[in-house]
Amino acid sequence: MTSRNYTQGQADHTMFYKHLEKGKCCILIVYVDGIILTGDDSSEIVRLKEFLGTEFELKDLGNLKYFLGMDVARSQTGISISQRKYVLDLLLEVGLMGCKPAETPMEFNLKLGTDEDGKEIDRGRYQQLVGRLIYLSHTRPDIAFSVSVISQYMHAPREKHLELHIEY
Repeated sequence: MTSRNYTQGQADHTMFYKHLEKGKCCILIVYVDGIILTGDDSSEIVRLKEFLGTEFELKDLGNLKYFLGMDVARSQTGISISQRKYVLDLLLEVGLMGCKPAETPMEFNLKLGTDEDGKEIDRGRYQQLVGRLIYLSHTRPDIAFSVSVISQYMHAPREKHLELHIEY
């Protein structure tokens, strides 16, 4: 990509961008075998697709709708991103599909005690769930504090840590 005058992102090394004439920009993001190509210069996007097609086997899936757990919707007012499907899948997985929403995702001044109190639970499952909640907090900053609290117990989770219900 650098040979085509694209700059690699500093914070995300899988992102490449190119500033074009008249303030236009083209952005390429790579994740394993998925690529997002966006920008406001349609001719550069076509050229980049042609170039990538000579280097790799490509399949153009059209406008982005769902990628890495994020729903992308376009309207006349702009683009919105949500993780609705991701949340529904997570709730279904943990058996909380019928949970009720709450204004605060965690009880005020909740004390979970030490990580030696209570019955041990499957650490791998707990870590996976907390990891999914960490990922969710990218689009739901309102749960970030609660997720940081429960992530403190990832090395030795107990039943009470899993019973902490973060409401969506």
